Order: sequence, then structure tokens, then C-alpha cells
Amino acid sequence: MAGPGSPRRASRGASALLAAALLYAALGDVVRSEQQIPLSVVKLWASAFGGEIKSIAAKYSGSQLLQKKYKEYEKDVAIEEIDGLQLVKKLAKNMEEMFHKKSEAVRRLVEAAEEAHLKHEFDADLQYEYFNAVLINERDKDGNFLELGKEFILAPNDHFNNLPVNISLSDVQVPTNMYNKDPAIVNGVYWSESLNKVFVDNFDRDPSLIWQYFGSAKGFFRQYPGIKWEPDENGVIAFDCRNRKWYIQAATSPKDVVILVDVSGSMKGLRLTIAKQTVSSILDTLGDDDFFNIIAYNEELHYVEPCLNGTLVQADRTNKEHFREHLDKLFAKGIGMLDIALNEAFNILSDFNHTGQGSICIQAIMLITDGAVDTYDTIFAKYNWPDRKVRIFTYLIGREAAFADNLKWMACANKGFFTQISTLADVQENVMEYLHVLSRPKVIDQEHDVVWTEAYIDSTLADDQGLVLMTTVAMPVFSKQNETRSKGILLGVVGTDVPVKELLKTIPKYKLGIHGYAFAITNNGYILTHPELRPLYEEGKKRRKPNYSSVDLSEVEWEDRDDVLRNAMVNRKTGKFSMEVKKTVDKGKRVLVMTNDYYYTDIKGTPFSLGVALSRGHGKYFFRGNVTIEEGLHDLEHPDVSLADEWSYCNTDLHPEHRHLSQLEAIKLYLKGKEPLLQCDKELIQEVLFDAVVSAPIEAYWTSLALNKSEDFLKAGDKENIFNADHFPLWYRRAAEQIPGSFVYSIPFSTGTVNKSNVVTASTSIQLLDERKSPVVAAVGIQMKLEFFQRKFWTASRQCASLDGKCSISCDDETVNCYLIDNNGFILVSEDYTQTGDFFGEVEGAVMNKLLTMGSFKRITLYDYQAMCRANKESSDGAHGLLDPYNAFLAAVKWIMTELVLFLVEFNLCSWWHSDITAKAQKLKQTLEPCDTEYPAFVSERTIKETSGNIACEDCSKSFVIQQIPSSNLFMVVVDSSCLCESIAPITMAPIEIRYILLCIGPVTAAEAGEGNQQ
Repeated sequence: MAGPGSPRRASRGASALLAAALLYAALGDVVRSEQQIPLSVVKLWASAFGGEIKSIAAKYSGSQLLQKKYKEYEKDVAIEEIDGLQLVKKLAKNMEEMFHKKSEAVRRLVEAAEEAHLKHEFDADLQYEYFNAVLINERDKDGNFLELGKEFILAPNDHFNNLPVNISLSDVQVPTNMYNKDPAIVNGVYWSESLNKVFVDNFDRDPSLIWQYFGSAKGFFRQYPGIKWEPDENGVIAFDCRNRKWYIQAATSPKDVVILVDVSGSMKGLRLTIAKQTVSSILDTLGDDDFFNIIAYNEELHYVEPCLNGTLVQADRTNKEHFREHLDKLFAKGIGMLDIALNEAFNILSDFNHTGQGSICIQAIMLITDGAVDTYDTIFAKYNWPDRKVRIFTYLIGREAAFADNLKWMACANKGFFTQISTLADVQENVMEYLHVLSRPKVIDQEHDVVWTEAYIDSTLADDQGLVLMTTVAMPVFSKQNETRSKGILLGVVGTDVPVKELLKTIPKYKLGIHGYAFAITNNGYILTHPELRPLYEEGKKRRKPNYSSVDLSEVEWEDRDDVLRNAMVNRKTGKFSMEVKKTVDKGKRVLVMTNDYYYTDIKGTPFSLGVALSRGHGKYFFRGNVTIEEGLHDLEHPDVSLADEWSYCNTDLHPEHRHLSQLEAIKLYLKGKEPLLQCDKELIQEVLFDAVVSAPIEAYWTSLALNKSEDFLKAGDKENIFNADHFPLWYRRAAEQIPGSFVYSIPFSTGTVNKSNVVTASTSIQLLDERKSPVVAAVGIQMKLEFFQRKFWTASRQCASLDGKCSISCDDETVNCYLIDNNGFILVSEDYTQTGDFFGEVEGAVMNKLLTMGSFKRITLYDYQAMCRANKESSDGAHGLLDPYNAFLAAVKWIMTELVLFLVEFNLCSWWHSDITAKAQKLKQTLEPCDTEYPAFVSERTIKETSGNIACEDCSKSFVIQQIPSSNLFMVVVDSSCLCESIAPITMAPIEIRYILLCIGPVTAAEAGEGNQQ
């Protein structure tokens, strides 16, 4: 509830009722006195300041009145303990139903697509003008529409974040490297036009749907609603739907892959460049359910990552990028001995399969070479025939076809595929062919498996809160034509996106308590949704972290060192787990230590598992209030009431006619029975009506103080007003952990580089019963000007108990420094105003160190596994260079020139050419890269109210006194300033990067260790 003159906020879960009052006062003179640090005097100061500041906070917040009003309604309240296991099962069921609706929409698209293709006859001469997403509404210099770019009506739509879309039609995107009028594409676009009716019908049935699409095996991408696609600054649209995770997961089953790369002398120059790019493109087609390794071979085997020889690793983003970095170290030399490479590959796949860790479904060997002198029948007979469980895919690099027959035979004899790659431009299209082969068993068996992806960001639907996290549900589309059924032809994949926030709407936050939350993970342990997931960095710029989609549950629930919770959820079990947790708040500067009970179960029909965390104590209880609808509506419609922004009382997204409604308008229509289609949470609405009735008298109380007429109060639009109606904001959460009846004081941390604020926030919680098991039902607070707050502190520090009025010590004395710090060690008051908001340990390191030693404060070590650290990196990146046509051209020229020079003067000039002419100028640039960090937080020991001490320094002794301020989270600290004690370093909260050392297991050959620069 905001203060007089600004809207009253009601929020349920225990309701968030708050008062915002800003008190102004002039800072007066302080009285100088004599210098000493007697404990009794400091105790007197602390008592005087604590009594006055609590009186002010209680009076202007109205906390005592609100406590009294809730007490009066106790007879109308039923307190219930939350059954965590039943709650998580119910939530999982709700999510299952929501996911099923999305799956059914996709299934209808599959049926329509397969039926349309069945009726279509391929016509190589077909001419068809379709809506090309890049060319629509484009005109030539004469004002005529371009070919494939006729008029396509677009209108802003609020459901799609006001993007201009066409909700009647889809349009088609074709990758830049493909021909818009290729007969295969034109025929595919023609028969897939029938999906338009299903797109529209799906949207009518489920208005919460967003993008629906069909990704063709031929490369085109049909998207609904239709939208204009814009090329990048180079006029290129690199998007190819067949490289997307949703396509690959739906088209194939999980697979174990060993990639063999020929690095014999014949692979020098452009051939090796093409081979590296081929490997990189294969890695693009692998997902988190796949496992792989890369082996280079000549006369010996060279694992691309020597530390991971003899095994396979999960194809997550981190592993794939790590292997890509090592690809640039490959060089061509010697003679290719394919037999030893094949033996190694078969042994790895066999051993890994026996561990039960792999994908189990499909195993394959990818062979990338410029030729094979044999067919290696004996090896295949030994390892792979007659079952042929391992498929062989062969990629012939270069234009020569002398050894093509051998490679074709190897692929065909082992249920694989052969292709020849002559240029870099051929790589991607040829690599994609193997996916069609691996999809054949699913096509022949008509296995329409539903797949779900991990969370990813859709930048096109960015809203006020930032980029939108999505998951995709997808299904494969197969040919049902009789002449192709036996061959197993994959037509493509259909899918639709599901915003993660749709999942959150099914969660009744008011039943999770103040610190409780729900979260979901994938079958790989990656987070789908969790309040600690931070996918963006550099606040304001909203840049994506490179590994945001593969943050593991163990990286946010890091206190579970044995991964008990993670493993149980990955294994789709149902159960309970408890542990002590350290939750950081306020930009990671503060920490709340509590015990959480975790309840978890699987979401059937999906690869996801759901968890709910409830904090012990008041977090395990909630209450049900009871008032009539009439009196509740009367108070809820009061102008000073607003509802919590993050809570959904009614689902206004289901039907277009409700999307313009505010939550308050929807509640009123629902209660009056005027909108039967409106779906609302009846229980939550009943609670908010109760809160509105109980809190109604607070407005009259504030009015009686006449503060609503004063300019001294913060208004809703004031910059430093933190009393927003969010889901249990920080001031509410911290108040709930304070002793009932006391206030928590803090200075908000700035989001900028200067961490200063002119406002002190004070808040306290309201409980129904005196017992700790009672839920916190409300919180109230005020915001007073820092100048006023500090003046009260200095005034209190003038007091003394002597009869003659002559005080033995004063904070004005030059030999003492006086501070007011909070329970996390942050300074609220200091004689040096610039120290306000700083950590006390950075200002008085010796004293803070002593307080830690004495137990008055304790250090808590925290970890951030989603951090971004600055690192120096070479500006010329080999992995990216593979993608640069200019670099590829230079590589080709270099190879030709090198061969010429070798022919003329084999030794000396080649050495000169390689060391000087081809050397790149390496420039270091500073970048932000994902890292893990360790950092401290500090918390006061509640049982220690006062203490004093002396610190032995090099040439002096430094004395201090610390005294708790009654009914608060504050401490007064008086320090002897005459002894600087500079030998003891300040204590900082700066994070330290954790660096890991990868220890290799197994032999490392000389070539692996350091021959990469030889020729």
C-alpha cells in the first residue's frame, strides 16, 4: 500500500500492503564533546536513536493500525499448511494440459501437411507466385512490385508485441544461398499453402499460440502469422530452419557420432579448410541429446581434444565450441592410415554403448577425406556386419573422383550416405543430407514423436521486461505417397513456440510463500524456468549470454553438492528434498539464509520436470480470508488501490475480446458474472477482496496525518520510489525475515556506477498470530530522506548521562569515527557522506576483520556460475575464420602458391613462406566471456547485541565499540580514528574468478603436445 496521496497497493500471498512516506528535515549542527569510547555511552546513543526512528517509522507507516485490523479479522481467517507434494502434482497436471493443447495444434499441422503432399504431383515446370518473406511489399524503381514480392497486408498486433503481421496468411523465407524458384522449393511451397487454414484454425482455438511454422527438408520456412524478414547489413539472411534444434530433434533420434578427419599430406590447403568447415557444420546438427568425438588421422591418431580420448562427450554448446577452437590447430602431414582410425572409432562406439551413457538409439561414423585406397571389408565384417548398427557417412573432399567408388561402397554397405564436397559453398547443403538418412527409420515406421526444446530467446517478441524466453514443440512430417513410403522421405518439421511465461501463469504464486518459487528443467538438467536464471548481461543493452540456454540446475541450486535434487528430477521421479540455501538479493550484495523444502515431479508428455521450493517457517503456511463480494468490491474499486503487477488474477489472453482489460476490470466482470468465458482464480480473488477490506482504514489514517497534502512524500512516479506492486519485492522479503515488530532499514543500491541514494527505506511485516508458524500477511513501509535520517542519528549521538551535561565523547571528536551500518555491513551514516552505501569492510578493514573473528559478523561464501568475466582474446579467431569466404579464398591462394614454391625450392622458401607471409597479426581485445566466480556476503549474528574490542596494529592499538540499534537491523559502530592500522588490508566483496585445470587422462602423443606449428 503506497502512502497518502498515491495509490494503495494490495498484493496477495500474504498480501503486500505498504506505505510510502517521505520525511524531510534540515540537518542541524552537532555538538562537540570529549573523546572516549565508553560502552555505556554508545549504548545510550543507540537506544535513543532506535527509539525515535522506530516511533517515526511506526507512526507514518501505520503498521500498528494495520496489525490491529488484521487481529480483528482473525475469526474470519483459516490458516492452512501447504502440502508441497500435492501442490507440485497439481501444477504439473495444469502444465501437462497446457502443453497438450500446443501438441494437438502441431499434430493438426502434421496431418494437414501429409495429406496435402499426398495429393500433390511434382511438376518440374510449375510456376507459382508465393509470398516471399524478404520480398513482400518491395517495389522496383518504376514502382511495380518485385517478383514474389506482391502486396502483403501487415498490421500491428498486440499479441505479437505490436509487430506488423498478417494473421490471415503465412509467408515463406528461403535462405540466401538457395534459389527462390528452384522446382523443389516451388512445389513444396505450393502444396504447403494448405497449411494456412490450419494455422488460422489453431489460432482461433487457442489464442495464446504465437508463431506456427513448417520447416521444409528442401530448406524453405513457412511462418504464421506472415511477417516481413529483413536481411542483415550484408544483404544476407543466413537462417536455415534445418539447422535449428527443433528441426534436428524432430527429424532424427539421439545419436552417438565419431567424426574422422583425414589430415594426411594430400589434405593441405583448401581441402583441409573445407574439411574443417564440414566438421563444424556437422557439429551444428548435433544437440544436447547427442554424443560425439573428433579424431584426426594420418599415420597416427590425433584426438582433437587429447584430454578426451577413448570416449564420447555430450554435444552441448560448451563442448562443441571447445572442439571448434581446437579444429584450427589441425595441419596436414604424412600418410593417411584409415584402417587404424576405423578400428578406433568402432571400439569407442562399442565401449561407450556398453556404459549406458550414450544416446543408445543411433551410432554413426562420419568420415571426411580426399580418398580411400581400400574398402576395408575386413574391418566392417569384424565390427559391423551383419547387423550394421553403426552407419557410415562419407564426405569426399575435392573435385577428384578417383577414390569415390570406394567411399560410396563403404557408405552403402553400412546403411549410410556418400557425398562429395568441392567448395565451401557446398558444405552445408551436403552435410544436411545425413539427417534425411537418419530420419528414414522414423519415417518408415511413421513415428510422429513430439519433441520439446530447451529454453531459448526470441528477440522478435522482446517486451518491456526484455527478450522473451521460449520453448518449441515440434513434430516431423513424412511422405505418405506409395512410391516413396518405403524409402522413408522426410518432408520437414512443423512446430510452434511456447513462451515460458505461459507456464508461469499456471502457477498460483500466493501459495508459494514469500520466498517460494517454482522451476522446471529439461531431461538434460538444463533450466527451462527458474527465478535465478539470468540469460542477459550488460544491464540496459540486454545482450544474450553465449551459454544462456544450457544453464544447469546444479549451477543455481549449487548448495546441493551431490546433485540429489537434479538427478531425481532428470530421472523423472516424484519426491521431496530439503537443504539449507543462501539466496542472494539486492543485486547479489545481500544474502538470506534459510531452509528450503523442494517438491518435484515430471510433466507427462514432455521431457520436463517441475519443482517447487517452499521456505520453512512462515513460507509453509497461507491463510484464507472471508468477506462478502459486495464489501470487497467496494474497497477494491477505491482509487488508492492497485493490484500486483506480476500476478494473474484472470487470464485475459485466452480470448481477444479480453486482452484490453486490466486485471481489476477483469475481476469486476468475473464477480458480476458478465463474462462467462473469462477464466479467473476464484481463491486468489477472494483473498485480494479480504485484503482490500482489512486495509481500507489505512487511507483515513494517512489522511489524518495530513501527509497527502505535503510535497515531502514520494509519489508513484518518483525515481526512488520502490513501493511497486510486484510479487513480494525486496523490502517485503527482508521485512519478513526480521523479528516481528521491528523494522528493516536500507539504502537502495543504484543500478549505475555510482552507488548512492538519497532515500532510506524502512519496512516491517504484519503477522496474524504471535507464533512463528503464522504466515506473514502484509508488509508496510516508509521512505524517508537520508538527510533527515542522518540528522536523527547525529542528534542521538549528542546525548550523555552526566549530570553536568558534559559528555566524555562525541562523534564530532577528531579521534573517533562514528558509523551506522546494517546487518549486511553496508554504511547508512558516516561523517564522510561519500561512504554512504559502501561496505564497512572497505572503509574499516581492521575493525571488520575483528568483528568476523569475534563472531559479531560471519562471512558467507557464494558462487555465481552464470557470471561474465573480462578476458583478453586474439582478434583473429580461427573458428570464425572458417566461415569467412575471404579467409577461405586466401587459404586457397596460399595452398596454390605454397605448392608452387615447394616445387621450385622445396625447403627454404617454403619455410619462409609459412613463417612470414602467412603469419597473422594477432591483436588482443578485451571481451566478456562466461565464467564462474566466488564472492563473499556478510551477515550479523543476531544473538550478539553489543561488543567492544582492541586491535593490535604495527605501532598502535585501535579500539572500537559496536552496539545494536533496538528493533532494527542496524548497528552503531564507534571507532578510534587516531590509529590508522593500515597494515590490515580492507575486506572487499569483489568476486574472484574460479579457474579450472583440465587434467588429461591417458597418453598424449608428441604430435598432440606441440607439433602443430611444423610443416
